[in-house]
Amino acid sequence: MAAYNGERHIEEQIGSILAQLGADDELIIVDDRSTDGTRDVVRGIDDERIRLVARDVNLGYVRTFEEAVGLATRPHILLTDQDDVWLPGRVEAMSAALELTDVVATNLGTLGGPEKLRGPFGQNDWRLRADDSRHHGRNILGILLGDRPYYGCAMGLRRSVLPLVLPLPSFLHESHDLWLALAGNVQGSITHLEIRSLERRLHDSNQTPERPRGPGAVVRSRLVLVQCLRVLRTRRRVLRDRANEGIHP
Repeated sequence: MAAYNGERHIEEQIGSILAQLGADDELIIVDDRSTDGTRDVVRGIDDERIRLVARDVNLGYVRTFEEAVGLATRPHILLTDQDDVWLPGRVEAMSAALELTDVVATNLGTLGGPEKLRGPFGQNDWRLRADDSRHHGRNILGILLGDRPYYGCAMGLRRSVLPLVLPLPSFLHESHDLWLALAGNVQGSITHLEIRSLERRLHDSNQTPERPRGPGAVVRSRLVLVQCLRVLRTRRRVLRDRANEGIHP
């Protein structure tokens, strides 16, 4: 979990997470130098599975997620925001998918709002479909066009794929979720689960913008994703060559 000024909602979210974790699981929370009482709320929850990392410098949510993922020790890693609510069955379903593929992505609903999400091209129910799990080229094109609802808070990955995923490129300042989605599709190993695994809380502080961007911002973001795709393909080739030579990452 990446946390920043989440005092109002983080306790409810942590409760929904801990209810689904096993005794040997962990909840890693990296706080990005919050200026409210977020850290005090987390420290006030008496559960040995929680590991709080309190940063002295604010680096933004992308670097915060990067650190949290890198600290994980369990074989399956599920990403989470600080202000959503996990729905029952999320961990079981996503963990089962991660037994088969490197990345898993689910759908989501909204907390206290409509279950269905409206898409950027007028879709009434913008969601991932299981049938598209193996259409990797189509998924990559959809990501580049902004037509795939990959949300980091609804995604997970195997720890074994971290050599491909980490470190995040220095030029990536947003869309860590799309980086992860590109990684799963470049690897040819991603599962779309049609379940809605969480309810997303919508408010003014959401990191994912709800309003359409201007044309210039859209073009810049797409060019960044093209760069990401190139980096991932190069990394995958290097890792494959090392594996063939018996060199472990």
